[in-house]
Amino acid sequence: MIPELVDHLWQSTLLVGAAWLLTLALRKNRAQVRYWVWFTASVKFLAPLALLVTVGELAPRHVARPMVRTEWVVVAQQISEPSIDLPDVGGTANRARRDLLAPVALAVWACGFLGVAICWLARWRRVGALRRLAAPVGGIEFPVPVMSVPGLVEPGVFGIFQAVLLLPEGIAERLSPAQLAAILAHEFCHVRRKDNLTATIHMIVQAIFWFHPLVWWLGARLIDERERACDEEVLRLGSKPQVYAEGILNVCKLYVESPLACVSGVTGSNLKRRIEAIMKNRSVLRLSFGKKAALAVAGIAVVAAPIAIGILHAQPAPTPKYEVAAIRPCEPAPDVPGRRGGGVGVTPGRLSVNCMPVMFLIQSAYVSRANAILKPFDSVPISGGPAWLKSDRYDIEAKAESNPSAQVMEGPMLQALLEDRFKLKIRHETKEIPVYELTIAKSGFKLQPMKDGDCTPFDPLKPPDFTKTPVEILAGCGVVRYGPPRGERPAFVEYHGMSLDEISGNLVQVLDRPVINKTGVSGIFHFHVEFAPDGTIPKFAPAVPDDPPGGASIFTAFQEQLGLKLEPAKAPGEFLVIDSVERPSEN
Repeated sequence: MIPELVDHLWQSTLLVGAAWLLTLALRKNRAQVRYWVWFTASVKFLAPLALLVTVGELAPRHVARPMVRTEWVVVAQQISEPSIDLPDVGGTANRARRDLLAPVALAVWACGFLGVAICWLARWRRVGALRRLAAPVGGIEFPVPVMSVPGLVEPGVFGIFQAVLLLPEGIAERLSPAQLAAILAHEFCHVRRKDNLTATIHMIVQAIFWFHPLVWWLGARLIDERERACDEEVLRLGSKPQVYAEGILNVCKLYVESPLACVSGVTGSNLKRRIEAIMKNRSVLRLSFGKKAALAVAGIAVVAAPIAIGILHAQPAPTPKYEVAAIRPCEPAPDVPGRRGGGVGVTPGRLSVNCMPVMFLIQSAYVSRANAILKPFDSVPISGGPAWLKSDRYDIEAKAESNPSAQVMEGPMLQALLEDRFKLKIRHETKEIPVYELTIAKSGFKLQPMKDGDCTPFDPLKPPDFTKTPVEILAGCGVVRYGPPRGERPAFVEYHGMSLDEISGNLVQVLDRPVINKTGVSGIFHFHVEFAPDGTIPKFAPAVPDDPPGGASIFTAFQEQLGLKLEPAKAPGEFLVIDSVERPSEN
């Protein structure tokens, strides 16, 4: 939540800066144009880019598929991610303080919001009380009802959808007819422009983002350009500058300024600058075609760019495919080196499959290497398909056009190869299944995250280093160890240089059901836990069925040794179903 808010604030601040530069370029043009530039920057605070991205994501998938490039999708996914992330390290005490930050910040914001709202509500009630004391005034042609009110509040338009013009009693005796006509022309401009509505919208922005100083500065700019726009219109309609300026000054001397920005009066903004501008009565330039086009492009880009990012983000990236692939059936030959079925190997830009069953390839492509988190083959059950998927073996040599990662070559690219050459049709199904949820125990999380350099990242594109000692091999990132086998005590599981998401995905090989990480803890860890084997975990069943456990169960061990808890729950489980598959034709 906090990263998204920070993103929204800096994006909105950046747009205010862009609006300021744009108004500088438009300083010799009409104030009305600058007003709408500032108002657009104000409304941006109510419309986060993330919201517009979400609108784009609602577009039907594949709507732009023929035109989408993989690079565009990757960039869109990067842009749509929060630009900051709060690290989840530092122990239980730091996590507790961080967890407390959000409610404290919300409480402070709520106090500020209520303070601003109550202040404006009190001012609105003051003007509303005057409205109830008002009496209709006849003889004045005006697009909204004209009312006479007692008191010394300046003339102003009150209300949004059922607006009325409030004139102080006796104003006709205190201003000359020409001055009163100019003041009425000013208020008519406010009505026609619907300034009360736009001012109310910005007041909402100020109440929500009261802590942001630029929001209040933006409000001052809006009032300034609003009054200048009306001044320019009054002079354009034929009022004499001196008469109009004297009318404004007389209102300032005789009456009090309206307490609300959404009650459009005549004395707002910097009065000295306004009078100087009125008396100079300089002609303002109309927008050239180039400036109109630039404004149109900027306005469209503000809305269309995040929606386009959302559309791209929703599109599946075009799957890269192997440029050429040779597939040949084979028979394992135990007496021949390399013909026992040596698995899948990757080198830069090349995939080599050494006499492996097709089911192995399906498990690798759709389960183990399907996404960024490496999963055990048996973590997603696969059903359907003919028996030869497990008996027929194939050699495959496939060459990629570029040098994609091993994850991509063994995952999405191998999927494309199976679907193209083996005519594989496979679908995902979900249904509710028993799971364990991995949560932080009441005693607190006891693991410390590993630092950079504490483990050596595994690079599948590098040939194996046979000179490494067992200790050096076990120091690599992503190392998994189970033992000892056949119910000996104590049993243990160990994960080195892995995230809790990766560890949870691998625990399905130990426990009787999948594990879902609910801790919210990031980072990589060394994870070693010892426990007594029992019947709840088939992999570590006691050597003798009636042999009583001689220590803590794996569930107790998790809490005592790691500060983690495994809780039984129900959750959607993923299943793969093979609808059809064919033997590949000879090359």
